[in-house]
Amino acid sequence: MLIYKEFTFDSAHYLPNVPDGHKCKEMHGHTYRLRIWIKGQPDKHLGWVMDFAVLKGIVKPVVAELDHKCMNNVAGLENPTCELIAVWIWNRLKPFLPEMDHLELHETPTSGVIYNGE
Repeated sequence: MLIYKEFTFDSAHYLPNVPDGHKCKEMHGHTYRLRIWIKGQPDKHLGWVMDFAVLKGIVKPVVAELDHKCMNNVAGLENPTCELIAVWIWNRLKPFLPEMDHLELHETPTSGVIYNGE
């Protein structure tokens, strides 16, 4: 079974490696939507795969590192593409969420990435 919890955060960034003239070369912001997927079987007594409150407690501090920040100033995110942000989040969470199956990071309502650690 897969369960998920969704989080949002607002961050600014620019992409330093794109060609001059590319709109993403300039500072701009997004409201990111992050969805964390957990895989497991429901506990026989409690009936859930994981307590959503526990999941929130693990993810919120990582989200707080990005919320209302210029991501280029966050160590490891000097080139904060959606793909590299997803890897950065995964690497922060996976040691505390071994049940995490994958994550989705949406940069806009129509653009995003799914990452499963590979």
